Amino acid sequence: MKRSTKLASLLVFLAALHLIVLLAGFFAPYDAATQNRNSPFAPPARLHFFDAEGRFHLRPFVYPWVERPGSYGEYQQDFSQPVPLRFLVSGEPYKIGGLIPSRLHLFGVEPPAQIYLLGSDAYGRDLYSRMLYGGQISLLAGLLATALSLSIGLTVGAIAGFYGGWADDLLMRGADLFLALPWLYLLFAIRAFLPLQINPMEAFFLVVVVIGAIGWTRPARLVRGVVLSGRERDFVRAARGFGASDFYLLRRHVLPQTFGVLLTQAAVLVPQFILAEVTLSFLGLGVSEPMPSWGNMLASLQQYHVLASYWWMFLPGLALVPFFFGYLALAGALHERVRAASV
Repeated sequence: MKRSTKLASLLVFLAALHLIVLLAGFFAPYDAATQNRNSPFAPPARLHFFDAEGRFHLRPFVYPWVERPGSYGEYQQDFSQPVPLRFLVSGEPYKIGGLIPSRLHLFGVEPPAQIYLLGSDAYGRDLYSRMLYGGQISLLAGLLATALSLSIGLTVGAIAGFYGGWADDLLMRGADLFLALPWLYLLFAIRAFLPLQINPMEAFFLVVVVIGAIGWTRPARLVRGVVLSGRERDFVRAARGFGASDFYLLRRHVLPQTFGVLLTQAAVLVPQFILAEVTLSFLGLGVSEPMPSWGNMLASLQQYHVLASYWWMFLPGLALVPFFFGYLALAGALHERVRAASV
């Protein structure tokens, strides 16, 4: 596959994944907070095209899960009540991108029936819907933390590389210090000084700021190396000889040379920061209920009976796989492109 074709394919793949998460309200049949206390830990729905009597149905359908008589949390399918799956249905209200109100959902079933494609949690909430909405939080945390980290890294690396001398020594020693800090224990320390109860939005921005403020060191070092090389180019020397200011030289001639490195670093940092948010929320230090994230959805696995009995509670962790694959493959493709351009 040609380099440009591979890069375009990865960009389309990642764009499609992000679009699905952005339009979570459309692709999810329920709101993330909708509960059905009569269906705790319901197994994933099984789509059928043949009914119990062997007849073929063009429209897929499910048999609802009902609790076995005399048991708790044990389900069996009710073969007497086939529930057809409907597409482009009106359901619970949501906002597209948090702005445009809508009630249109890709699929659903006629109430009072429920469909849990990936099963339900302890409160009877649809795991599939929560996974899509949780992706908005985890992905946004990774993207914002990456933007913050690259902004700091670009500023520090540009100043250190362009001016050198004591500024370079001071900033790079500071980078060494941040590189040595264990971000998880730092967050523990910061969390100890905060009130015991903070709302999910405050916790979200705390995670973004801490992760982004600690992860800038590697981008700063790479930017510094590019700037050190770029400031010695002949056209930069010529522009300086004509009286160009330092700001003009940086903006017009030097910093554009760092964009390839920044794009590659962004593709590497986003999955790392998503994983950091998932880890912190899993440990109870990040986003908390009722706001879903992939991390706090996995937190229920800390309970042994959930870990041992309900395999579908692991599924939110699998949502990380396509994003990690896409971003890391994109980082490799960008690195090859930058390397080829520099030869």
